[in-house]
Amino acid sequence: MSDFVPAPPNIAPQDDGSGVVPQPVQDAPSPAPITEQEVGEYREQDRFLPIANVSRIMKGSVPATAKISKEAKECVQECVSEFISFITSEAAEKCQMEKRKTIGGEDILYAMVTLGFENYAETLKIHLAKLRQVSARLVAWTAVTESRLWEVEES
Repeated sequence: MSDFVPAPPNIAPQDDGSGVVPQPVQDAPSPAPITEQEVGEYREQDRFLPIANVSRIMKGSVPATAKISKEAKECVQECVSEFISFITSEAAEKCQMEKRKTIGGEDILYAMVTLGFENYAETLKIHLAKLRQVSARLVAWTAVTESRLWEVEES
């Protein structure tokens, strides 16, 4: 069996009589991968979540009497930052394929399932639904409050 794969036929552009010959459509070039040197050029504070935030979250997960070493905090800081980058990169790839510029909650859920984090995605799906409910209530409350302010100002 041969590994030869025939090239797609080269079809010449058709002249529609306008005198303009359409140019062949080319795919957008893929961005070059980031090198280790480029990663090294970023400051630590630009690559990682703030250590104070990581520490606060960790402290909330252990008994009040427990202590967490600086080394443990830095390790978790690096891990969660990498995890976020990993998930976001997958979501961004999906958006790029769909020619969209904004990553949404559904894109993050898709990325988590795609990368094997289904258990977490189910929990986040519930939180996303609750967030949308709260946001809808806030929008409605703001609209009602603004209309009441207008009524007060008009009277």
